[in-house]
Amino acid sequence: MSKWDDVYIGLCQTILSEGREVANRTGVNTIKIPTFHFTLDVGEEFPILTTKQLFIRQAVLEMLWIYQAQSNEVTWLQERNVHIWDKWMIDANGDWRDENTGAVLKHFDPSMAGTIGTAYGYIVRKYKLIDKLIDSLKNDPEDRRRVVSLWQDAELDTAVLPSCVWSSEWDVTDGKINVLVHQRSCDVPLGLPFNVTQYAVLLCMIAQVTGYKPGTLSWSIKDAHIYVNQVDGVREQIARYEAKGSLPAPKLWLNPDVTDFYDFDSSAKCADVKLEGYEHMGKISFALTQ
Repeated sequence: MSKWDDVYIGLCQTILSEGREVANRTGVNTIKIPTFHFTLDVGEEFPILTTKQLFIRQAVLEMLWIYQAQSNEVTWLQERNVHIWDKWMIDANGDWRDENTGAVLKHFDPSMAGTIGTAYGYIVRKYKLIDKLIDSLKNDPEDRRRVVSLWQDAELDTAVLPSCVWSSEWDVTDGKINVLVHQRSCDVPLGLPFNVTQYAVLLCMIAQVTGYKPGTLSWSIKDAHIYVNQVDGVREQIARYEAKGSLPAPKLWLNPDVTDFYDFDSSAKCADVKLEGYEHMGKISFALTQ
């Protein structure tokens, strides 16, 4: 059975039973707990939820948009029929607008139109974060300064949304790569399932191209929350788990011929990544709050 489902459902139950309802910048209250931590062994079991369906193609392409294409252009995703970032795209006038009222939430230089500003892939490219990571893993496996930080003070004011999953730390132990991920703010129903699966795929890809095996994925969350308009869907997912448990975790297949991270297919087909034996209990729709 899926260990990731066990951890995830436990988190959801904790938030609903122990969390506090609070206001936030979006205008939609959340139920939150301050922190949550967990570790999954990706070499033993690939983490993707089975108590609800997760769309692996969209998840992987968003990850490749950040770390391989190193892009901040929402149009890159839209061309591949991925619309995760549509609500945060800067318009032709340089404005990021409220999707409901049309009010300008933040103004940018119009040259940033079609992007999310200086966030995520923009930072990866500017600071050559992936190149430095891969070089260190290949040439200095005992390095203890292997930190990939998407939180750069110089870029915060010109970002639509500063990175939520903002940092990762990588080490090699006994021939395996392990990664510790830090998340400053966590939309548990929508963001966390995508994020965990994305970083598990990234871990496996980086391990493959550097000659190691995938090890553990550890996760540190600050402000783990459920929006109040997501509670019914979360309760449905918990009910599924309580009735049936979880289903067996699938296997991740990566094209074994790929030896360079930048060669993994990032077209709409995402052909170098597949799930084998993915069983799930069906889709649950959750509100996405801007």
